[in-house]
Amino acid sequence: MIKKIFKDQPEIFEFNEQSKKVAEKIVTNYPEGKQQSAVMALLYVAQRQNNNWIPLAAMKYIAKFLDMPYIKVYEVATFYTMYNLAPVGQYYFQVCTTTPCMLRGAYKLVDVCKKKISENENEISKDGKMSWIEVECLGACVNAPMVQINDDYFEDLDEKKLENLIELIKQNKTIKPGSYRGRKSSEPEHNRITLMESKNA
Repeated sequence: MIKKIFKDQPEIFEFNEQSKKVAEKIVTNYPEGKQQSAVMALLYVAQRQNNNWIPLAAMKYIAKFLDMPYIKVYEVATFYTMYNLAPVGQYYFQVCTTTPCMLRGAYKLVDVCKKKISENENEISKDGKMSWIEVECLGACVNAPMVQINDDYFEDLDEKKLENLIELIKQNKTIKPGSYRGRKSSEPEHNRITLMESKNA
């Protein structure tokens, strides 16, 4: 991972006009002297601007922007898994392998990613479109197993359904987030059986 962090690094980074406006507005949410608390939000702004990953130059830029030591920005960026510190694919697959997803077949989804995207985590596919990583709980345990692709959740998956999603992406077709067993939100598959009015009431 360390090698990947220091690979493909641009020499300079700065917020574009739109990102700068967003960053300045975020900073105003904090009281005088507490602007450094905006570091997490600004890292996310930088990631959004830079094709979903944060180069070292962006961390240094944010450090100056918030008047804080660069190492503190680096510590935050390397601690949280939501920050990507190396280039990722246009479609970034985060496969949850925490216990509920694992019990429902998450590692079969990992095998699909290895087969259809790249053999290794954080390795961009040959067509440049996709990369994948194993992550801890994404909070959709009821609809396990699930995968987050960019900002969207794809739930109730199995190998075939994930393979179909990957093929749709390869064909530049739209993929639809949500349950792939037809559930709405996290409702039971066979309708609710609790907290319902009694027919005899």
